[in-house]
This record gives sequence, structure tokens and C-alpha cells, in this order.
Amino acid sequence: MASRPVVPQQVRGGLNKQHHPEPQKKSMAAGGENKSRRALGDIGNLAAGTVPEIPGKQITRPLTRSFRAQLLANAQAAAAADNNQKQICVNVDHKPTKKALVATKRPTAAAAAVPKPKPKPAVTNEEVIVLSPDSEVKSNKKKCQERSKKKNKKLQTLTSILTTSSKIACKPKEKEVFNIDASDAGNHLAAVDYVEDIYKFYKLVENESRPICYMDSQPEINTRMRSILVDWLIDVHQKFDLSRETLYLTISVIDRFLSVKTVPRKELQLVGISATLLASKYEEIWPPEVNELVTISDRAYCGQQILAMEKTILAHLEWTLTVPTQFVFLARFAKAGTAKTTPTAPALDGDVEHMANYLSELGLMDYECSVMFPPSMAAAAAVYTARRMMNQAPGWTDVLEFHTGYSEKEVSDCGRVLVDLMGKVKDGKLKTVFHKYSSSSRGSVALIPLPAPAANSLP
Repeated sequence: MASRPVVPQQVRGGLNKQHHPEPQKKSMAAGGENKSRRALGDIGNLAAGTVPEIPGKQITRPLTRSFRAQLLANAQAAAAADNNQKQICVNVDHKPTKKALVATKRPTAAAAAVPKPKPKPAVTNEEVIVLSPDSEVKSNKKKCQERSKKKNKKLQTLTSILTTSSKIACKPKEKEVFNIDASDAGNHLAAVDYVEDIYKFYKLVENESRPICYMDSQPEINTRMRSILVDWLIDVHQKFDLSRETLYLTISVIDRFLSVKTVPRKELQLVGISATLLASKYEEIWPPEVNELVTISDRAYCGQQILAMEKTILAHLEWTLTVPTQFVFLARFAKAGTAKTTPTAPALDGDVEHMANYLSELGLMDYECSVMFPPSMAAAAAVYTARRMMNQAPGWTDVLEFHTGYSEKEVSDCGRVLVDLMGKVKDGKLKTVFHKYSSSSRGSVALIPLPAPAANSLP
């Protein structure tokens, strides 16, 4: 087993006399006592001869403090140098800046005792790194940013300029839609500020309250019976002088109720009378009384039966009466279809609107037209067909397409159905709507003959 080398005991107050035989220096402390101390030598944890020898210089406590201070200064200088290296700019052109600062200090006696660090290897690729003061670093940093911007900036070539110009030229311009509500700006009842949002909501929820094809589930009712009932109800609304809103809501309530409830043939008229009472209470200020409805139905039902059926209808419809009917869309679309869109356009009279109402009520009598098409499409098709019947060119405008949300091709199918109904009503037995719109108060639009192109087909 190797034995620990024996280190000679160091004399207190100085180094080993074998190394430094010079006389001990004295330093007077407070009180005049000689308390000079030397740096501690080896205390047994180092091998002999590892203590550095400084010839001609004894290490005292003040020298130790200077050594520690110098180490701290060197550490701070190294940290500052690292921070400066992060902000320096590499001179790529190998042209060092004129205001280069080289910080040098005269080495002191204590610093001379510190071993000098090994020189760093030379910078490769002949890059010159210069430490500059704060002002110079900022200016160099700004130059670097400008140089990077120039590098990243895309060069504007003739091809890129022509490509950009062609894209701008080919970009479709937004169409300016005529404001059909400009004349109602001062009418608070027109709700000009909210009317577009209202109709967007109507269009969104119209399919939630649409009736389904229910004739297959009704064993005792057919489409002919429904047409007879609607024709009779239109006559009832005329005699009571009820509003058109009440008529459209009545037909909507009947179709929705028959979609969820099987009704025998003998109660079909009772359903129509009760639906009229419900719609009148909802829309009219002075709805007809129950005994008046009993009288007009030739006392086929009593008042208790009408009220009982009214409760049954409300229960099956879950009291949902606020639904977008065909009338709310027709009022808006007819306004867009009869608006004078340009100053040079001819003024339109009320015949186009009367024709649209006539075609719309003909559609109410037809089962397939009422169930197959949404209320908004049926209303748009009525306005489109009315413009074609009254020889308005073009039949479908940008204003109508904007407000209805349908193209001419989409409404043409329903328009053909309305033209077919208009051609059959003159020879049919159900002529209540025909006589209603044959009066001069409604422009006698039912008496207008069908033009040959409109009778054949609609584009």
C-alpha cells in the first residue's frame, strides 16, 4: 500500500524556508503587535511540490485579496465580452470599422502573477470581428437589419408586375344592388334597419315548419277534397273581409295538422273552420265569432265541436303559429320585382303584383305545389311568372336574385306549374280565385290571355 507523501510543516507566517530563505516581512497591526500572516500552504491535501513558486515575491494577505479581485474582474470582463459578441456585426467585406476600440490595461504587479490565458485560435474564413462601443454597435446593427431587408426583398420584375396587374383586372367587381327600401326610410313600421336580417331568418327556418307529403297517410282524403276545401275557405275569407295573412296561415295550419294527424272525411271541413278561427285570432284585430263560423258552415258543426278541434290542432302543432308562410316572402319579393331599379326604367303599375298574388293563390289550391316547393321558392316563382306574363323584360333581374336567393333556372320549374294551373282554372269547376282576380279592383289579371311562349315553356 502506497504511503502518503510527507509534506514538510510550513512555518507560520511564511513559506517553507527551503524554498524562501528570505527574512520574514513584518506588518504592524493595530496595537503595535506583529501579526503579519502568510498565505496558508499545503495542509496535507496536495502532493509536495504542487504549490507554485514565485521567485522573489512573497504572497501576503493583501496580495491574496488583489488576486481574488483580479479573478472577479476577469470574470466580469469575460461576461461583458460574451454580451458584446452577440451584438457585433461581422464585416463581410473585410473592411474593419474606423472607430475600433481596443480596451487595454497596464498589468499590475498582482496581475503579472496571474497566468495568462491561452490565445484563442484565429478566426476562420478571414472574418474580422471588431468590438465597438454602444453607439457603434447600434449603427452596425441597423446596417445589418437594412442589409437583411434588402436581401429578403423580392425583386420587382416586369413579369411580376404584369402578373399582379392581370390579377387585379380579372378580379370580379362586387355588384351594386339597388336599394328597394330607400322609399321607406322614414317609415318606422317598415323596419328598414332590420328587414334584411328578418328575411334571412325566415329563409333559414322555413323548412322547419314545412308540411310533409301526407296524402298517403290519409285513407279518406285525397287531393281533390283538399282543393275543394281551400277554394271554399278563400270564399269565406272574402265574405269576412279577412287579411291575406290570415288566409295563408290558415292553409299552413291545415297542411301541418294533416301531416301529423289522420282525419276522417266528415271532419275535414271542421278542420278548415277551426284553422280559420286560429289564424284569425293570431292575425286579425276583430276575428269572427264562433257562432258566425257555425252559420257560414251551414250548421254542419256546433260551436263546441269547433272549439274542441281548435284545442286538438294546437296540441298537435305544439302551439307553434309563428311560421314564415308564403305571404311574408311574396310581399318582399313583389316589392323587389316591381321596383324601378334605374331612372330610365318604365314605371310599373300594380298589375304585376296582382298577377303574382293570383298565381300564388292558385298554388295554394294545388297540393303538390304547396308541399313540393318551399314557401320562398313558390313566392319567387309567382313573381317571376307574373313578370313574364306582363311582358316585363328581363323576367329575372339581379335585384330579384339578390333578395330571393334563387336563380332564374331554380324558379322556372315552379313557374311552369303555376302557368299550367292558370291555364286549367278557366275550364275547371273551382273558380273562386278566378272570379276574385277578374274584378277591376285587382286589375282583372285573371282575364289576361296566356302568351304563346309562356304557355309552352319557361326558360
